[in-house]
Amino acid sequence: MRETFNHAAFRPLQEEVCRTVADGRDALLVMPTGAGKSLCYQLPGLARGGTTLVLSPLIALMEDQVEALQRLGLAAQRIHSGRDRLDSRAVCRAYLDGELDFLFVAPERLGVPGFPEMLAKRKPVLIAVDEAHCISHWGHDFRPDYRMIGERLPLLRPAPVIALTATATPTVQRDIVSQLEIPEAELYIHGFRRTNIALEAVEANPSARAAVVHRVLADPSRRPAIVYAPTRKETEAIAAELAADLPAAAYHAGMSAAIRERVQRTFSDGELEVIVATIAFGMGIDKADIRTVIHTGLPGSLENYYQEIGRAGRDGEPSRAILLYSWADRHTHQFFLDRDYPPSEVLARVFSSLGQRPRPAAELRAALGLDPEVFATALEKLWIHRGALVDPDENTARGRDGWQQPYEAQRAHRHAQIERMIRFASGTGCRMVRLVEHFGDRLDPKTPCGICDQCASDDCLAASFRRPTTDECERLSAIMSLLQSRDGATTGQLHRELGTAGAKGRGAFEALLDGLARQGLIEKRADSFVKDNRTIRFQRVFLTRVGRMAKPDVVESVRVVETPSPPDAVKKRRSKNRAATTTRKPAASPTTTLEPTEMRLFDELREWRLGEARRRRVPAFRILTDRVLAAVCRARPSDEEELLEVSGIGPAIAKKYGRAILETIRQHDG
Repeated sequence: MRETFNHAAFRPLQEEVCRTVADGRDALLVMPTGAGKSLCYQLPGLARGGTTLVLSPLIALMEDQVEALQRLGLAAQRIHSGRDRLDSRAVCRAYLDGELDFLFVAPERLGVPGFPEMLAKRKPVLIAVDEAHCISHWGHDFRPDYRMIGERLPLLRPAPVIALTATATPTVQRDIVSQLEIPEAELYIHGFRRTNIALEAVEANPSARAAVVHRVLADPSRRPAIVYAPTRKETEAIAAELAADLPAAAYHAGMSAAIRERVQRTFSDGELEVIVATIAFGMGIDKADIRTVIHTGLPGSLENYYQEIGRAGRDGEPSRAILLYSWADRHTHQFFLDRDYPPSEVLARVFSSLGQRPRPAAELRAALGLDPEVFATALEKLWIHRGALVDPDENTARGRDGWQQPYEAQRAHRHAQIERMIRFASGTGCRMVRLVEHFGDRLDPKTPCGICDQCASDDCLAASFRRPTTDECERLSAIMSLLQSRDGATTGQLHRELGTAGAKGRGAFEALLDGLARQGLIEKRADSFVKDNRTIRFQRVFLTRVGRMAKPDVVESVRVVETPSPPDAVKKRRSKNRAATTTRKPAASPTTTLEPTEMRLFDELREWRLGEARRRRVPAFRILTDRVLAAVCRARPSDEEELLEVSGIGPAIAKKYGRAILETIRQHDG
């Protein structure tokens, strides 16, 4: 290990995992990014002799890992869609000749006729499945070909399998083991506690969040910092506000590659101290001494949240992660999830119209009278769950029965992720312990961190805490007395019975409940009921054992949150920025509003997409949706910078298809 990888010693769990895999036993390894998962397949792979097959979902990740291994003097190669066919054939020959230590391939490659059989002619000594959460029904980046890995592995056995991921909950862990058919796999889940990151979550209206960010980052000791904003528009608005007083800049996919590179470079070099990034593209930023990470909106899941706060304090020094949220964030997430996961009734309607004989998708959509985007989404979900067969020519036929249960389960899981995120933000108890429990870290002692907003409220940055007023002490005592007489109550019941009214009154009341919970005197539990086919969620409040035994004067020690109003100067800047953004171009029109010349370009882009789909052997909508193609037609970009401004086109898409899209436009304009 020292000679090849330049490591003086193993990190926690590395030696145990390496010995397990080197001995020929299957394993599932769940550890955070940066904990050293790669060594856990690289070292045992070399120890076993022969070629280690690595299944990886991202071309960029493959390239980075191959390059790193080659620098160490190891024979590593990759096969993916971005490589020339002749180069790929040369790699296959090298594999069959036993010249490779490591071969990286995308999961889709196992679906190419003859490729698994080629690998089986000289079986790998170890199979590593990277980003293994993608296998699961509940994974983050659901890909059908990743789900099919388990079906294709028997041909390559008896090599041991190691599945690796940074973001797998216990539910996902069980599903990975099931999908890969490795029931006896050793489970290694550890390393999720970050002892140097103090977590805090503050409920704040969207209009007030920029001011909180400004106030927190005004102190130089809290910088460098990353601020995650939900949209490009908010990224630019917050960056503009901060830049009036601080060295700050925005970073998102709509910027040119040159600008993004300059922003990232100046941030890495220390010239720029605050970067405001969209969640999707901020992950490309790597800097060890980040002191603060701020979310100005609720992440879609605890898994995403954990990955993003992990950007802070990689040097081991004290750092802080601040989450600004409100219930409005939940509604936003719910809206997009409902759009991306239509009701199963819609899918059932499409499924029932599918026949055994292939039928053009456009013809089927017209017969059903469905909105094009709704139809495309429903068809894609059916295809993912094998309820529909779709060829590159967009001909559709009926697939398997049994799609409804897994689809409903996945849809419910996506919605549940939002609920878990909001419960984490609004809940009580040590936040780091709750994160550790979420990921099922069995080796963690589950002791309070002592530094989060629940453990050390006086040290919070985004919110301040104070002693309750005399009137608030009376209300706190009334809450305690009422709960003494019953076995729990809903927050709404308590609010009504104590005679407070109005939105402001309810907010103040919830702050008192949070104070009691923070003191360990009450416990909040999520609950729900169904009415008119809608799930109504609420909270019940119970006295804890400590609360039942507490003396009446205990309420005087409760800490009540108090978020200061934004400075006048910040208010003025925010108003000015808001006024400036109102003049921006309106959102793109639906596909049906394309002009005749745009429709001709749209048809040409669809023809290009069809050819690309045939080449990759996937349905056309997996390349680009009609909505994105229509947006391209309206924008008519002339270069990559303009292409990245199109909604739905990010750096990955631009890199993969940008040249072809721009060439199609140039030929059309001819």
